[in-house]
Amino acid sequence: MYLRAILLFYCWLSFCSLSAQSGWSYRKRLPEQKMRFRVMSWNVENLYDTLPAPDADDSEFLPTAERGWHTRRYYRKLGDLAKTIVACGGVRPLELIALCEVENDSVVHDLCRRTRLARLGYEYLVTSSCDRRGIDVALLYQPEAFALISHASYAVPYDAARERPTRDVLLATGRTPRGDTLDVFVVHFPSRRGGAVFTEPYRLRAAGVVAAIADSLLRHRACPKFLLMGDFNDEPRDRCVREVLAPHFVSLAADARPYPSEGNLSVEGTYYFRRRWSRIDQILVSPSLLRPDASLTTSPEDCRILALPFLLERTELDDYKPKRTYLGTRYHGGVSDHLPLFLDLWY
Repeated sequence: MYLRAILLFYCWLSFCSLSAQSGWSYRKRLPEQKMRFRVMSWNVENLYDTLPAPDADDSEFLPTAERGWHTRRYYRKLGDLAKTIVACGGVRPLELIALCEVENDSVVHDLCRRTRLARLGYEYLVTSSCDRRGIDVALLYQPEAFALISHASYAVPYDAARERPTRDVLLATGRTPRGDTLDVFVVHFPSRRGGAVFTEPYRLRAAGVVAAIADSLLRHRACPKFLLMGDFNDEPRDRCVREVLAPHFVSLAADARPYPSEGNLSVEGTYYFRRRWSRIDQILVSPSLLRPDASLTTSPEDCRILALPFLLERTELDDYKPKRTYLGTRYHGGVSDHLPLFLDLWY
């Protein structure tokens, strides 16, 4: 009796210690006692390996290039990415992780198998797009929490005479612990290079591909549960979200606050450009996931920006911004020019 009490006490102390180390507090969900299902979306800024690719222009990120992207820097970045992912999960692994700007399945393999993530048992999916720089999107998932049913990659149409191909849309369908079918989209919409107004049609077209897939899924889903994550290069108020995706998705990024909030009050988005924060990294859900009585549910307050100190640096104005891996061609040693966005769902 006494031995059991002592063991329970030490288990509780261990739990509290892990929570304190990772910066997370236990969140009670009474009276339902629901379980957490946490997902993350992150643009990891040019996660290239150090080998030349035969079918893409990755010449900037080779050991012989001006940037000097070599093995030691590569594995340092992988280690920092893994450290962030583990910290975001806290006492249990993240269930889903959407990544943008990964070069290929080799870098995702190294991230999942050659860092501290190796002990967490992630499986992964990676697209193989026609993007000229070889940039793709990926989804890491816990097989016990997201039992993969199917996956597919969808190309975004483009005019070869005037436009460059962009990243494919990744769709993964899986079953959650309560038996819900969850359709997960990972996207990296065309950039604003050349001007936001000029490039807006490209993003509208990419959003149209997602909307068309959602329309198709509706024919087979009595109560669809959609999760859409990635770098949209548009904010929640822009047309691709407000008009094209709105019938099927609700953006939760507009009011996402930084976590932890202490000392990071100046973090007002996930991307910092020309002394201005933006919320181009987004997580959207189907309206069915916002019902409090649903078997899998969430709310806007459950969407947060991960603003850990080692992901940030001070600006000339004495506020914060993401610490980049490179400043131009000069190695800066940061993790990414974007901050991660995460969302808690409950079942």
